[in-house]
Amino acid sequence: MTLVKPPVASHRRRSANAHRTRIWSGVLVCILFLLPLVWMLLTSFKQQRDIFSSPPSFFFEPTIAQYVDVLTRGGFAGQMLNTVIVAVGASVLSLIAGAMAGYALSRLRIRGAGVIGALILASRGVPPIALAVPMFLVARSLGITDTHITLIIAYCSFIVPYVMWLMRGFFLALPKELEESAMLDGCSRMGAFFRIILPISLPGLLSTFIFSIILAWEELLFALVLTNRNATTFPVAIAGMAGDTENGANWGALAAAGMITVIPVVILALLVQKWLIRGLAEGATKG
Repeated sequence: MTLVKPPVASHRRRSANAHRTRIWSGVLVCILFLLPLVWMLLTSFKQQRDIFSSPPSFFFEPTIAQYVDVLTRGGFAGQMLNTVIVAVGASVLSLIAGAMAGYALSRLRIRGAGVIGALILASRGVPPIALAVPMFLVARSLGITDTHITLIIAYCSFIVPYVMWLMRGFFLALPKELEESAMLDGCSRMGAFFRIILPISLPGLLSTFIFSIILAWEELLFALVLTNRNATTFPVAIAGMAGDTENGANWGALAAAGMITVIPVVILALLVQKWLIRGLAEGATKG
């Protein structure tokens, strides 16, 4: 007599195998993404002779000379301050404009709202160099090159579409009865937006704000074209390190500079990880 395995047990075994497969696939993807970061971290503590050793050395005498070199370079504090000002300013301005635009496209009866949203999103496909040169010509004619506000406005050109599309998804998932109840109590459309919708959408706003800062923090092209000295950001300084020595690039200093730019973003993400994960989870199931 042949015993037939219960279908429930077979289903549970397949589910368990699929769950383990997903976990190990996620671990593998994380390793692939973290490997360049780990390699950069190791390189930043190596001496020049250890960086070019063949085969690569994983055991070496660490040194902080590369970090000292980067931190003591002229203009380091000003460049980091410029990066913070521009990244935060562009993210805040983009969040304000993008959230209001996303709300309008998700709630108001605008003729061609879908087409408008698609066109705004399609603007992200325009090559940045096609926008950088006209922006430089306009800024030069107005006499506002090498200023924070010029760089902030330039960054908004590629951050606002991203913010608008993300926030539109959050707003679409919220029930319209929330605004209708507020307006029945005498609240205006804008009042309902600021008093009801924005507080509820705080996780989405925070996660979008973090990603906006990351986009602005690492941007190079606009900063390279629109700045010269006063508003130069740290990514421009890193690009300048690649050819500032007679014997070629100082890869140890470049790795140290890269780690210095990564650390603030990692710390920020860790501080708000609870809100960030909540916003990402809600954004993945909404819209």
